[in-house]
Amino acid sequence: MKKTIIVSSISLVLLASCVSKKKYTALESNLSDTQSTLTKTQVEKEELEAKMAKIEARVTEYNDKISSLKEVNDEQLTSVDDVAVMSNNTKAKMRATLQNVDSEKLAKAKTLQDSMNLAVSYNLKKSISDEEGDVDVNIDKTVVMINISDKMLFNSGSYKVSSKANTILEKLAEVINSEPSMEVMVEGHTDARTISTEMFRNNWDLSVKRATSVVQILQDKYNVDPSKMIAAGRSSYLPLVENDTKDNMAKNRRTRIVIIPNLDKFFALLDAETLE
Repeated sequence: MKKTIIVSSISLVLLASCVSKKKYTALESNLSDTQSTLTKTQVEKEELEAKMAKIEARVTEYNDKISSLKEVNDEQLTSVDDVAVMSNNTKAKMRATLQNVDSEKLAKAKTLQDSMNLAVSYNLKKSISDEEGDVDVNIDKTVVMINISDKMLFNSGSYKVSSKANTILEKLAEVINSEPSMEVMVEGHTDARTISTEMFRNNWDLSVKRATSVVQILQDKYNVDPSKMIAAGRSSYLPLVENDTKDNMAKNRRTRIVIIPNLDKFFALLDAETLE
C-alpha cells in the first residue's frame, strides 16, 4: 500500500512537470510571435512615416509652385489655335501694337491668331526698316516671310551686297539670333527678264548667288549660326505680281527670308519705342 502511494506521488510530480513544460513552450512561442509582430509593426510604422514625409514634401513643393504662379500671373501662357502660346504681357503689347495697324487690315482679323500675326508683322517690319514698300512681312501661322526689295540689298544686276544693306541685315541678324532653335531660309528671286553674262548663265545663277551673298554676310559679319541657314535660288518662277510693268518687276526682284519665330522673344526683342 505504501509502495502504491509513493508511485502515485511520483506520477503526479512527473505529470505536473510535463504540463508546466508545455505551458512554457507555448508561452515562449507566443512571445516569439509577439516579438516578430512588434518588429514587423515597427518596420511598417517607419515605412509609413517615410511615405508621409515624402507626401508632405510634395505638398510643400506644390504649394510653393502655386505661390510662384500667383506671383507671376502676368506670365501665364495662352494657347493660340494650338500653334503657339503667348503670355498675358505679350497680349498687352499686342493690343498696344494693333492700335497702330491700318484699320482695313485690322478689320480682316477674325481670330486671335489673325490679330497676333498682324501685330508681329507690324512690329517686325518697323524694327527692320522705315522704308515704305521696300520691306513686306507676311505670316502663315507661325512662319514669318520677310520680303526685302533688291534695291535695298544689291545694285542692279549685281550679287554683291551693298553697304546700305548693313542696317537691315544687322536687324535681321538680331531677329534670327533671338531664337537659337529656328531654321532660316534665305531665298533669291528675280524678275522675268533674261540674263546671260560671264558671271551668270541665267536667273537661276543670279538668284542663288544673291541668296548665298546674304547668308555669308549674316554669318561672317553678324554671327548668325551657319548650321541653321539655308540659301536657295528661286529664279523668276515665284513672282509676287505679273512681270508686265517696271514697278511690278521691281516688286518681284527681292530676297525673301523665311523664319519660324518664338513670339514672346520677338516682342521682347523690340524696343519700347516701336510700341508707341
